Amino acid sequence: MAFGITRTELSVWKERVKRGELAYLTHYWLDDRFPGIKTVTKVGCSDLQRLTEWCAAHGLNPKYIHHRPPFPHFDLMGPKQQQILAEAGLHNHLERFNLL
Repeated sequence: MAFGITRTELSVWKERVKRGELAYLTHYWLDDRFPGIKTVTKVGCSDLQRLTEWCAAHGLNPKYIHHRPPFPHFDLMGPKQQQILAEAGLHNHLERFNLL
């Protein structure tokens, strides 16, 4: 279950993904399969080559890309999520979702 984002934020993320940009969307998320994880960042891009290269550049296995047209994405959680958000300069995500 996702919560903590607005329709506008979701719409902007979707439009950027469709354009082939790398787009980051962080939201609160609860899933019993991942105890202790309260947020996820979806890194989306419709350009699968670009998304695959992004995964490789961050030491992430591209086999975990969710191939869900028209919004393919990779789910970031835990310490790697914090690291990548910081590297991308998305400090507002870190602050807003208490990831610091």
